[in-house]
Amino acid sequence: MSYSDCEYYVEKNLRGEDLSFEEALELFELPLPVLGKIADEIRRRKCGDLVTFVIGININYTNICISKCKFCAFWRDNGYVLSKEEILEKVGKAVQRGATQILMQGGINPDLGIEWFEDVFRAVKEKYPNVHLHSLSAPEIHFLAKKEKMSVREVIERLREAGLDSIPGGGAEILVDRVRKKISPNKVDSEGWLKVMETAHKLGMKTTATMMFGHIESNEDIIEHLFKIRDLQSKTGGFTAFIPWTFQPENTELYEIIKEPVPPTRYLQVLAVSRIVLHNFRNIQTSWLTQGLEIATLGLVFGANDFGDLMLEENVITATGKEFKPLDVEKVVRVVKSMGRPVAIRDTYYRILKRL
Repeated sequence: MSYSDCEYYVEKNLRGEDLSFEEALELFELPLPVLGKIADEIRRRKCGDLVTFVIGININYTNICISKCKFCAFWRDNGYVLSKEEILEKVGKAVQRGATQILMQGGINPDLGIEWFEDVFRAVKEKYPNVHLHSLSAPEIHFLAKKEKMSVREVIERLREAGLDSIPGGGAEILVDRVRKKISPNKVDSEGWLKVMETAHKLGMKTTATMMFGHIESNEDIIEHLFKIRDLQSKTGGFTAFIPWTFQPENTELYEIIKEPVPPTRYLQVLAVSRIVLHNFRNIQTSWLTQGLEIATLGLVFGANDFGDLMLEENVITATGKEFKPLDVEKVVRVVKSMGRPVAIRDTYYRILKRL
């Protein structure tokens, strides 16, 4: 590929022009260093060199779940539900360690109605008014609407009134129903996921978008997923970031057919493709949680500009047997600066809180 061919993709992205499906699919045929070069140039010209991260905690309030997704090692028929007091204790400890973002996600537990969440959110905000509640995925909100016989809009409005600030992008997996029917047949379909996000955006609430790949999806499925969130972003502008991450097969039902996570080269390829395709997303996160610190750092030259959440606690990925150690601020600062890049702590809305 010539320099002018590389520049074609860069300029098209920076001008905010959609790639055609064929153009996007052809990206997978490029050598990895060339793909990385295009993605990194877009990142440099769109975001500059600053690498950001947020300090937060992922509180998994329940593991009881009726979705029973085949890619998940976390769900149980009979499990736990954290009490309000336990949740407040976790938030308090996280705040003491500098956390500003509280991610609360769990299984789709049929025993928990909207009032349970309202009660918890109000209690958190009353005791810690400055924390940002970035909580509940689209499938959780969709289920609440169904359970309570309310519209998605009503659910989001009530949760926002109780303290919800923004919605994380979990539960997207691959936004192609042929794939979803195989890996998560009991979960909301692609249209439902997109509807929750569009409704939140129309109410003025920001969300993120994710993609879990490395299972049974094809390159075409990945592009379809990216195009769906790209098109919604063009319509609403409500996504703050995109986070691609890889399926971890151990202890899941899919382990029977997929024994190993995809290699780091595949992760970097998809990360770079995401940056090139998603011209209307400023922020792309690298996934230290699934890739480890070394590959996540390499992701910073494959299109990512953000290290995501340092996550003082996490239980879903850990359930697959993947070792989890919270990243400390000093370690992130050290690896980013070793690449000659400046680094800063941000909030959930990507506003800089402190340069390091």
